[in-house]
Amino acid sequence: MSVASKNDSVQGELLARVRQIHFRTHKLVNTALAGSYRSTFRGQGIEFEEVRPYIPGDDVRAIDWNVTARTGEPFVKTFREERELSVHVLVDSGPPMDFGTRRWTKREAAAQFAGLLTLVALRHQDRIGVTLFGETIGTHLPASKGRGHAMRMIREVLSAPPAREGSDLEGALAFAGRVLRRRSLVFLVSDFLCTSAEDDGWVEELARLGNRHDLIAVRTIDPFEEHLPDVGLLRLDGISRGGRGEVDTRSRAVRDAWEQAANERRARIHHALARARVDRFDLRIDTDLAAPLVEFFRRRALARGARS
Repeated sequence: MSVASKNDSVQGELLARVRQIHFRTHKLVNTALAGSYRSTFRGQGIEFEEVRPYIPGDDVRAIDWNVTARTGEPFVKTFREERELSVHVLVDSGPPMDFGTRRWTKREAAAQFAGLLTLVALRHQDRIGVTLFGETIGTHLPASKGRGHAMRMIREVLSAPPAREGSDLEGALAFAGRVLRRRSLVFLVSDFLCTSAEDDGWVEELARLGNRHDLIAVRTIDPFEEHLPDVGLLRLDGISRGGRGEVDTRSRAVRDAWEQAANERRARIHHALARARVDRFDLRIDTDLAAPLVEFFRRRALARGARS
């Protein structure tokens, strides 16, 4: 096969996968997520409108004390809700994201998730963008609308070349902080395997970004990473710094150690996200990808109801 024919074949396969993901996410939008998105995030974007004299019955928490002190009369700040949200998806394209033992890889799950969010946002006339990152920043698509934009987002996530040296999560968060000028709803999609217990830089950047935006961390998980099946002797790439290693899955001790390491890794990541005061949920590639998002919307709605 010639190089041109091979490239045409790859592009054709990619396009077919994009269409399949678009079809699946479109179906999910029309079933599990219909109506829950806007009710969950209403009022997330507000803009200052004016300062006006206080009227009996106004919320005292809205009093502008600076203007009140300067004029000697009570004034309150008024705000208006933005009619459209600005949504942005940060997607890790590091090598571990190409791992998968089920119907798709973590990268494909991330593409479906991005497509799911895109269709939900478009249904409500909101803008959505995406940034891919590995050891450097990859494709950056500013927030926009339209089904063509949705298809391109999914295509870019799937076709991004995997990073060779891992992912610079800290750098990606700093980049988002610079380019996202308008307050946005930001989803950070990663397996967080690029982080370590000694690395606190990304947690600081995460907290900084979360202070300016509504930031949600979405951790992609393949079940193999948490539970090692008994399938005999396995050779795994990337299991050690040497690049390859063998694991005897017949050993109960090996399987228990694998699960313990996974539990410790999960606890470390969750602790770091809690320190940064960032909301989170897990995206398992062996389940309905809409289910965790629906549950997240439900939790958000309940929290909003409790505060009101």
